[in-house]
Amino acid sequence: MDEVRAREILAAAGLPDGAGLLALGENAVFAAGDLVVKVGRDATRETELLDRAGREVATASWLAECGIPAVRAAADEARSVDGHPVTLWHRLPDAVRPAGPTDLASLLRLVHALPSPSFPLPRRDLLGGVERWLRLAGTAIDPADAAYLRERRDGFATAAAALTPHLPVGPIHGDALPRNVHVGPEGPVLVDLETFASDFREHDLVVMALSRDRYGLPPESYDAFTGTYGWDVRTWEGCEVLRGARETASCAWVAQHAPTNPKALAEFTRRVASLRDGDPQVRWYPF
Repeated sequence: MDEVRAREILAAAGLPDGAGLLALGENAVFAAGDLVVKVGRDATRETELLDRAGREVATASWLAECGIPAVRAAADEARSVDGHPVTLWHRLPDAVRPAGPTDLASLLRLVHALPSPSFPLPRRDLLGGVERWLRLAGTAIDPADAAYLRERRDGFATAAAALTPHLPVGPIHGDALPRNVHVGPEGPVLVDLETFASDFREHDLVVMALSRDRYGLPPESYDAFTGTYGWDVRTWEGCEVLRGARETASCAWVAQHAPTNPKALAEFTRRVASLRDGDPQVRWYPF
């Protein structure tokens, strides 16, 4: 689904014309006055994505009840419009500064102290999208690379199932990066709640460890993150397993863009080569 189609869905939902496009990723995200509208882009997965969107809205309401600073839903449920989930959100005030690792860490401490909500949260299935993303990549990627990632996926899925957590299991954000924190006049708030899950809290912490090792996060920034959170996940024996699972998923996610984007193919090739070489320090670039 491109922007034109997304705007057609906005119109079908009865939302005003002239909304500004904020992002076009897994969702098309528009600003419409005091609202933000999220439109799921994949109509072939209507039931799955509508369930996920509905759970995101429920999560926002639950976080509000718990007093956790997070984006707030402007409607009580997700709608299906021409097969695409549509959700409405209160627009946040303009950011006063970029979010940093300590902002994220302070919010994760709050989330990780919560008990489970009254509605079920799924497990954090890092590897569940690998097959779909590789199929979308098709012949644009080397079949040997696809086979290699499938083998890694299966190996890390087995290894992850045998892990014993250091922290209590419970609610997690699921994609814990500073980009999913918005710092407004009243402080940092969590955004993009669709990956909320109930699983090892270590999932949220491995993301930043990987950012340090792969994506150029300065060591001092990582140290500030662990200092604010109060623990460094790299001291846990299961860290490398969750890191490996996330690296595998990240490679496959980039692969889906390879058929239409040469830069994605180059980044995919770089990432797979570093995994094959067993080099954990090769720089990856966000895509």
